[in-house]
Amino acid sequence: MLTLIKHELKQTYKSLLIWSLTVGGIGLLCICLYASMTEDMAALSDSFSNMGAFSDAFGMSTLGIGTIAGYFATEVGTVHGLGSAMFAAILATTILSKEEDGHTGEFLFALPVSRGKVIAGKLLSMILALLLFTAVTLICYLIGFEILGEAPDLELFYRFMGAQLLMNLEIMLIITAFSAFQKRNLLGAGLGIALLFYVFDLTGRVIPDLKDMLVIGPFSFANASEIFVEAEIPTAAYLWGLGIMAIATALTFYRYTSKDLAS
Repeated sequence: MLTLIKHELKQTYKSLLIWSLTVGGIGLLCICLYASMTEDMAALSDSFSNMGAFSDAFGMSTLGIGTIAGYFATEVGTVHGLGSAMFAAILATTILSKEEDGHTGEFLFALPVSRGKVIAGKLLSMILALLLFTAVTLICYLIGFEILGEAPDLELFYRFMGAQLLMNLEIMLIITAFSAFQKRNLLGAGLGIALLFYVFDLTGRVIPDLKDMLVIGPFSFANASEIFVEAEIPTAAYLWGLGIMAIATALTFYRYTSKDLAS
């Protein structure tokens, strides 16, 4: 299994490097720009906080963008959330379907290793890739804070990064389960699922009737604006997340170990 994990990481390291440095670099640049925008942000903070549904959707009604915490949550938090979700989707969409789509499964499953171990190895490789992505982007943001000479509450910052990692893990497992039912690499569909989760969360924060349903989405416990104002995250959001991850993992193992692989 260790050989499989190393092989998968070797295949994804370029994508990992590009996505982590791109997302982390954009976040670092945004942080560095904060100093030159402080006066303008302070002046616009009140205006942005009174823009109704738009302010609610992006958390500007509860966290002023004139502060480093508010600026990071609304600007960098959005970039990181979308970027990391898309990276998780790319990993998950290709991890299983590529064996059938590229006809490499004929060789892989001829080896003395069970399909269950193959799936476990692939899942572990994706988890390691997500951990590395989070570590690289976290370091980029810390460098930005050091250059800026100012930082939000670091305890809340680490909590945000941890919540984002958990969110990406849920997205990854959901899309991996989706991929297990496919014979081809449907990258567009995987990215669409990740974006759909984001739009669902954004819409639910604007439409009151949908707010109670937010707990079923992976973005529900990783919203930067809620974390940086120390809002209480509903326990149901975590329970839904853990339950969905368990179901998605079980579906992946069940489907991939029982289906006829395309030759």
